[in-house]
Amino acid sequence: MQGAATPAVSSEGPAIARYERVKTYIRTTIDSGTWKSGDRIPSELSLVETLGVSRMTINRALRELSDEGLLTRLSGVGTFVAESKPQSTLLMIAHIGDEIRSRGHEYSYAILLQKRETAPAFVSNALGLEPGASVFHVICVHRENGLPVQLEDRYVNPEVAPEFLGQDFSSKRPSAYLFSTVPLDEIEHVVDAGLVTAAEAQLLDIADEEPCLTLVRRTWTAGVAVTFARFVHPGSRYRLGCRFTPDVARRQS
Repeated sequence: MQGAATPAVSSEGPAIARYERVKTYIRTTIDSGTWKSGDRIPSELSLVETLGVSRMTINRALRELSDEGLLTRLSGVGTFVAESKPQSTLLMIAHIGDEIRSRGHEYSYAILLQKRETAPAFVSNALGLEPGASVFHVICVHRENGLPVQLEDRYVNPEVAPEFLGQDFSSKRPSAYLFSTVPLDEIEHVVDAGLVTAAEAQLLDIADEEPCLTLVRRTWTAGVAVTFARFVHPGSRYRLGCRFTPDVARRQS
């Protein structure tokens, strides 16, 4: 899809300046709405002619923008504006199924583990339990239009949710059950970025070296820890953020 007005990219100056200017031009064209999510952008040869730089410069700019997740390149087909990554809020507990459905997309999930076990040391510490205490453990994968977007690894304190493990989570998500049965008065969110284990990468259907965003959540009721959970999101498919006013933030804290 061709844009209308296309500012020239000067061929003067070092090569790094030229390909950065190409990247800026492409970002600006996308941000203006001229090229929308899913649109195929002009070919490399067309961009060479339009912007007056070498094909090598164009190729490098497109390659880097693809690595950054702004573009998607399909061999033999073309280069497309990547679909916008969904964003989840950090201030409140967001139910991923509701988020996905609100975008008109198909939501599905699968329970991979559901059992009672001895808590690892880091879990008992996070939940304020005695070493060797028993906890409930569930692992599930959440998908948007069939594509994994979140790996949920959750530990639950049996003291506050004794019936948790007996639920049929094929019809009700673990988070939805806890939200409806245990009143929460404190929530902690910590976000980190990094690589995941090979097993987690396989569950998320991503390469081992793909960076991921991990949201770690702890919740409490009446001063007693309820759950310790990790939510792992492929960096290329998801983002975390929020917009708020100070008053709202205080009411939700």
